[in-house]
Amino acid sequence: MSNVLNEEVIMTAIAKLSVLDLAPVVQGSNANEAFARAKELAQHVERLGYHRFWMAEHHNMPDIASAATSTLLAYIGAHTQRIRIGSGGVMLPNHAPMIVAEQYGTLAALFPERVDLGIGRAPGSDGVTTRALRRDAKAAEDLLPQLEELQYFLGEEQPGQRVRAYPGVGSHVPLWLLGSSTYSALLAAQKGLPFAFAAHFAPDFMMRAIELYREQFQPSAQLSAPYVMVAVNAIAAATNEQAEFLATTGQQKFVSMIRGQEGLIPPPTDNMDAIWTELERQQVTRMLRESIIGNKEKVQAGLRGLQARTGADEIMLHNIIYDQQARLNSYELIMHG
Repeated sequence: MSNVLNEEVIMTAIAKLSVLDLAPVVQGSNANEAFARAKELAQHVERLGYHRFWMAEHHNMPDIASAATSTLLAYIGAHTQRIRIGSGGVMLPNHAPMIVAEQYGTLAALFPERVDLGIGRAPGSDGVTTRALRRDAKAAEDLLPQLEELQYFLGEEQPGQRVRAYPGVGSHVPLWLLGSSTYSALLAAQKGLPFAFAAHFAPDFMMRAIELYREQFQPSAQLSAPYVMVAVNAIAAATNEQAEFLATTGQQKFVSMIRGQEGLIPPPTDNMDAIWTELERQQVTRMLRESIIGNKEKVQAGLRGLQARTGADEIMLHNIIYDQQARLNSYELIMHG
């Protein structure tokens, strides 16, 4: 066996690999086509041996079609057999906890032992959209009461309990805390929940958040020891140059976000310097600095390095790639080379 394959076996034995998808809508397509691409991707990574396939809640973004996350997960679950599916995540302050319990209790009944419920506290959109969601402006300041209410509706029925989530009650859908700051890390530690850090767009507090989570973790009925997942952007192609070219689609997406511009996911470009200013280049580079981009050897080495730095039990991969076949190939190269 070659050294490369030996290293690959070591890497995949250390950390499970999973996938985060937002059902991106590329230029020239629509939401229906984005859903078909998401289904194809989920089936593809299931065959490749990825552990989870998560989707995230975002609103008022024409290039992201995963706003109704639980509905879309039902579609993905119906077209896969084994891979775990879940939210990465549900922005709990946007919802009544009972409704979330009903939705994910339904998913758990449809797909037993396959459903995760990742919880975040960000709005998943801009301030105007936040108000349209009927969201209490202060709801995200303290997630603990909402989290405990959700646990109440997913747990065993209590004596005298008059309001129950059907389905949902007694389902004990596994909960995760997601975040890009120390707040979520500390809450996950307090409640004894697994913690997923969003290094794919906000890596600044990654190491500190993970350190605090492990230091202050309190065992719970769900989890006896800390469990860390790190989400990163990863793009693999036949050559480093091809991977860097594919990555310009995501770079353009982040430039548009900085400028407050809307639009669908663009094709890659040969010349980012004609698109971004120097300040924008610096901002995007900072936000995406944990991205791992290159040929299979470079990406696999980067994932091993990330795992060594963070001690992550699992790494969740995300990418923004315009071409569907290139997206499928990227996940295949990363897993199997």
